[in-house]
Amino acid sequence: MNNKADTIEEYILKRLEQNANRQIELKRTALASEVSCAPSQISYVLSTRFTTDKGFIVESRRGLGGYIRIALITEELDRKQLLYQRFLEEIDENTPFAHVKSMIEFLLDNKLITRREAELIAQMSANLYESEETGELESAERARLIRSIFVTLAKIT
Repeated sequence: MNNKADTIEEYILKRLEQNANRQIELKRTALASEVSCAPSQISYVLSTRFTTDKGFIVESRRGLGGYIRIALITEELDRKQLLYQRFLEEIDENTPFAHVKSMIEFLLDNKLITRREAELIAQMSANLYESEETGELESAERARLIRSIFVTLAKIT
């Protein structure tokens, strides 16, 4: 008999298999309801069975409007490059600073950048957002500059 963690894992793997691009976005509470478990059990499964070393990229945001994004990394693609490509696709004129900050935290948590690099990137990004608010910078230019940071990271990793 399967335990709850196995059931959650099987559900997520099935959803990934059904999606042509091998990426899914789920709501934590909806998933918990679907498989009859507590949201903390989902967090446990994500942190132990859907890790980058097992070929997955997981991005999770809690709270209202929260989500879980899971992507299966195919073997022919370099995992880091896929991650940076995905980040670049997400950065545009409407991307809030909180989302950029979560990307930086993800890189730090997964040891793709150092604490020092994370602090530098976060401060530079914050300054760009402030410059936009004061009218010194257009949102398109801010997005271009932040994207250039991630392009540089992709080149040096």
